[in-house]
Amino acid sequence: MKMSALDRILILITSLLAAYQIVVGIDDLSTAPIIAYTIAFGVLLVALLLLIILGFDALESPVVVVVSTVIPLSLSLGLIWEHLAPLRTSYLLFTILGFVAVVFTRSAPMQNRVPTIVITIVHGIAGITIFLLPVIISLQKQVGPAFALVGGGGALIGIGGLLLSFLRAGKPILSRGTTLRVMPWLLLLMTVCFVAGFKYG
Repeated sequence: MKMSALDRILILITSLLAAYQIVVGIDDLSTAPIIAYTIAFGVLLVALLLLIILGFDALESPVVVVVSTVIPLSLSLGLIWEHLAPLRTSYLLFTILGFVAVVFTRSAPMQNRVPTIVITIVHGIAGITIFLLPVIISLQKQVGPAFALVGGGGALIGIGGLLLSFLRAGKPILSRGTTLRVMPWLLLLMTVCFVAGFKYG
């Protein structure tokens, strides 16, 4: 499916928001969260620019599965490091092992369901962390109420990931055309939620 001019405009706006978050949106944090958030939004920015250049065909690349794992893992690591200090070391270990497991199962020729199981576990834990942690700590008033928007962004990235995963598996939730049409809007809304949540939360 060819990418429309509107799709490219939406993705360009999303790219500018991701770039803003890298440059301005993560000040006044300790070193580890800054590194984690910078990696997450940096990878997102590169992925968005590739989408603008290559169109929706970029989503068909197996490399996208591996690269897209970096975004939720880095974001969730930053959140854990910043707000759940007792779990820092164990979650860092999970992040490293999870990424290595995804790379290995996607690069080695496997005809079983192990690659799908691995990526489901890794994305599931990271996605639940991004969704629930900001909501919980905002309800506990450890941060401003707007920080719950980060959880909203986590929910949207989870929806986008599910749509793409089922599409690649040949069992699409929505048709390929519909999935690709909604993807630029999902990416934009997700990034708006992240930027607003970090800024005003």
